[in-house]
Amino acid sequence: MPTRYDTGLPTPAPSGATRDDAKVYLVGGGIASLAAAAFMIRDGDVLGRNVIILEEMDKLGGSLDGAGSPQAGYVLRGGRMLESKYLCTLELFDSIPTLDGSKTVTQETLAWNDTLKTSSKSRLFHDGHRHTAPEFGLSERHILAIERLALEPERLLGRTSISDQFEPEFFKTNFWLMWCTTFAFQPWHSAVEFKRYLLRFSHMIGGFNRLEGIMRTVYNQYDSMVRPLQAWLQKRGVTFEINTRVTDLAFAEQDGARAVAGIIFEQDGEPGEIVVKTGDYVLVTLGSMTAASSLGTNETAPLVDVRDHGGAWQLWKTIATGRPEFGRPSVFADHVEESRWVSFTTTFHDPAFLHAVADMTGNVPGEGGLITFSQSSWLASIVIPFQPHFIGQSDDVSVVWGYGLAVDKLGDFVKKPMSACSGQEIMTEILGHLRIEAEAEGILKSSICIPCMMPFITSQFLRREKGDRPEVVPAGSTNLGFIGQFCELPDDVVFTVEYSIRSAQTAVYALLDLKRKPPAVYQGKFEPRVLYKAFMALHDNQA
Repeated sequence: MPTRYDTGLPTPAPSGATRDDAKVYLVGGGIASLAAAAFMIRDGDVLGRNVIILEEMDKLGGSLDGAGSPQAGYVLRGGRMLESKYLCTLELFDSIPTLDGSKTVTQETLAWNDTLKTSSKSRLFHDGHRHTAPEFGLSERHILAIERLALEPERLLGRTSISDQFEPEFFKTNFWLMWCTTFAFQPWHSAVEFKRYLLRFSHMIGGFNRLEGIMRTVYNQYDSMVRPLQAWLQKRGVTFEINTRVTDLAFAEQDGARAVAGIIFEQDGEPGEIVVKTGDYVLVTLGSMTAASSLGTNETAPLVDVRDHGGAWQLWKTIATGRPEFGRPSVFADHVEESRWVSFTTTFHDPAFLHAVADMTGNVPGEGGLITFSQSSWLASIVIPFQPHFIGQSDDVSVVWGYGLAVDKLGDFVKKPMSACSGQEIMTEILGHLRIEAEAEGILKSSICIPCMMPFITSQFLRREKGDRPEVVPAGSTNLGFIGQFCELPDDVVFTVEYSIRSAQTAVYALLDLKRKPPAVYQGKFEPRVLYKAFMALHDNQA
């Protein structure tokens, strides 16, 4: 690879000029980079053959992954909920055909959710019984604290935690139990992020105890979103360089302006450099919520090892050194004791589990959403998706996903921390909370449960203040944009597909100087009807 850089400062192509020679380098192969590539081609008239995605792993998709087989067991590290106000996501995927080409991904998703609407009859499961539409159980003091937080300016909240804003009794309410398990919040997480969630999803509070309004894709999000988007990009000639770890960026600076002049990387263990020329662009996905993930087995627990943070974290730390406008990665990367939890994916070769859960919860697979065991020391929850959940999954196989937030506490039926449990031990705990006894042995013998430890999974929720996350296009940058979960987008919320896609759209439109903007973030807080319904719901009254 070339090792010398242009002597001048790389600059973007003039507005309106042809971009036939412009190259776009996307660091990271997650949904943010895939979306940015699509926006570059669709809206920026960049040639697909000039778009290069550099991905550290051996497959694309980032945190929206899905893999496995009936024999070895399927694995989903996580799944992101969708909803109708994810305007950037729906707008992008309305341009992307499904794998069979019969419709767009957005058309498929909207039609699917018209057919199978989420309406939980068992949001909480307690003492072996379902709780349909449980009351929030908030006192007037709790509601006033929520309203005060919603009005408090972010700059005044700073790095305070949620627990700094509420009295201890708040964290014993059903509202908090349902909120924290739906979105994966912990009391020590950022009050600013909690505030943003309250405002962003104000239109969903009225049906929150039934999870109404939450949307799902037909299959897991890797099969339903990543694969169609990757296929669309491949048809347009986009280059995917996998097993490629970017370790540093070289910069050229002049008169207060800064541009990326080179990309330093390792590919299959071999070092290399890319010259970034005038008119080229570089977009970097900062951080990774699934870095250092570790899979266990049915018989063994996952390991916890963060000595190698992964390329995304290390790259951010490297380029941010001495450049405060690039943010403070240590705020998010160096507190794994506050950001980790365990998920698990269970593959069943016998329908007994699904039949038993359907009888107890009143929901068919795909209809109920998250089921939280309110007495679980692990704060464990499961999701029963519509089957098949993977393309090619046979009719005699079913897949269930779940997770626990309190991974260091002893289980209620398995007296071990969740982080130290094998897949079979995790399923034993779940069966215990479901009060499934007679069929438990047969279910365990015919299932494969694969646990996954994720040290950084909620790192984007950690306490932060202004400047910890950089702007999408940092001050003075002429050809560099930041995308993903760890750049700053006012009003929108992290830990969502929408945030990644909005960051990509924002970066592309700004760098290319396009005379257009992403769809505005939905602001239900300005709609009287939304506020009225939320107010009534918080008081456990139906509007």
